[in-house]
Amino acid sequence: MDLQAQIQSLIDNAPQDGITPQLIAAIAPALTKIAQKLRFPEYYILQNPSHDWVLTTLSNRANPQLQKEVIYAYPTLQDVSTTSGVGVDPQMIAAPIGVIEILFQIVALEPVDSIIFFETPGTTNNALEIKRSQVQSIVERSLQENFTNPNIPPDIA
Repeated sequence: MDLQAQIQSLIDNAPQDGITPQLIAAIAPALTKIAQKLRFPEYYILQNPSHDWVLTTLSNRANPQLQKEVIYAYPTLQDVSTTSGVGVDPQMIAAPIGVIEILFQIVALEPVDSIIFFETPGTTNNALEIKRSQVQSIVERSLQENFTNPNIPPDIA
């Protein structure tokens, strides 16, 4: 599904509360701009049986106390099974998720620091890290520039 169709799907599936679809439309250009830096329109995300995205804790080699929580986004289903050990745990599933939805969801995923997008099938050497804080800042800026509505709380993003 192309990026525009993903945005429309996000709008169509949003709560029809009179505000949320407008918010999504307002931040759509910002999400699209980020998504265009990525090679694939959808990625596979490892999920537990409750469909929660699986977090991985990464530690700094020089300073193991420095840690961050990441979600891996794989370009193909085969990449998930060969690099994540998904075959070891039959409870885990890998689901294809549109890049726009991934970027939209990361804003609300408080424990997540980044999403690591693997950009080349068959290897984990070529990856792009997108930090939640960066997406959050871009979304907030986009809302301020493109959407002024007194009924929207200032901390919506």
